[in-house]
Amino acid sequence: MALGESELLYFLFLSPLLAASAGGMVYYLLAIVATRKLRKSREAPETEEFASPSISLLKPLRGADPELERHLESFFLQGYPSFEILFAVRHASDPAVAVVERLMARYPQIPARLIFTGEPPYANAKVYSMEKMVEAATADIFVISDSDTSVDKDYLRRVAAAFNPERVGAATNLYRGVAGADLWSKLEALGMSTEFMAGVVVANHLEGMKFTLGPSMAIRRECLRKIGGFAAMADYLADDFVLGHWASEAGYEVALLADAVNHHATAMGFTNSFKHRLRWNRSSRFSRPSGYVGQGFTYGLPWALFLFIVAPAWWSSALLLAMMAVRFLLAYELGFRLLADRVAPRRFWLIPLQDLLSFATWIGGFAGREIVWRNERYRLLEGGRFKPLVPRGPTRQ
Repeated sequence: MALGESELLYFLFLSPLLAASAGGMVYYLLAIVATRKLRKSREAPETEEFASPSISLLKPLRGADPELERHLESFFLQGYPSFEILFAVRHASDPAVAVVERLMARYPQIPARLIFTGEPPYANAKVYSMEKMVEAATADIFVISDSDTSVDKDYLRRVAAAFNPERVGAATNLYRGVAGADLWSKLEALGMSTEFMAGVVVANHLEGMKFTLGPSMAIRRECLRKIGGFAAMADYLADDFVLGHWASEAGYEVALLADAVNHHATAMGFTNSFKHRLRWNRSSRFSRPSGYVGQGFTYGLPWALFLFIVAPAWWSSALLLAMMAVRFLLAYELGFRLLADRVAPRRFWLIPLQDLLSFATWIGGFAGREIVWRNERYRLLEGGRFKPLVPRGPTRQ
């Protein structure tokens, strides 16, 4: 009888790990199915001719990140007939100003403008920059991308085509991670291409897109006006999530473009990379609390590894090997075949380490409500809002 009770207690102890591992396996398989479906839809031939509406490219900048000039230049090289580029920085002393001025001089045929916003009155300085750029923009479609994003020459053509159905109010792109020189940057880029994008693809497969992604998001002027403009997002940290979510709630469709843009992992060193991951996780926790808890089921490989450590046996080792095989298959289908990340397969051996680091920052996301963003410290508030802990100085031009 005592042995039976011990076995029961042992099973109850293992059951959470078993459930989490099973959930992770189901998630991996679902992500593989969703990835293959999205890839096939992208490969379907285009049968319609699309209009080429005028586009305003909005580029909020602060500081000169590594390779900033090369990233920004990719937007000047677009093979699209009608677009303008607007850049926004706080002050003329920002190092990004010299980079933008060189590019504007190099490509005088591209309508471009540099806007100085002064100190932002909003918690989200990026949102304030976008509001100021929209005030100067002339087009009815706004395309916003981060400073660490680069694209190919057909990027704007594909974004414009996504808006051909009138019901589409916003659009966003999948992205692949592009690593810097150090290990931690490579792990972060690998996570972008083989882990984070899986969640996006699964969400699109299950319910359609209800959010946009910061590296590349676009919105109609009419849709932006209907959701209250960028001013309504002044105190929200995850402006990309809010933009797509509000567009969806307003009755518009949010289109997901399967053609990936490049998102460069610029956070070098363990500390910077870890803080970057932690900031994203804490932001997600406050923006979508229930979804953040459910994110735990996406860590199938770490859960199976913990189960094997706690209960080393033939069945737990078999489960771990099966989990690794499915996880690697997902990485291949998603990172290599869908996102066309040609570098990722050479780093698949780092996936266990990347997943453990991602799992650790997910756990860390439950603790604390402070983040550091662009060398400024903020406090996260309920509902996805946030506020700076140190008041900003007065506006100056």
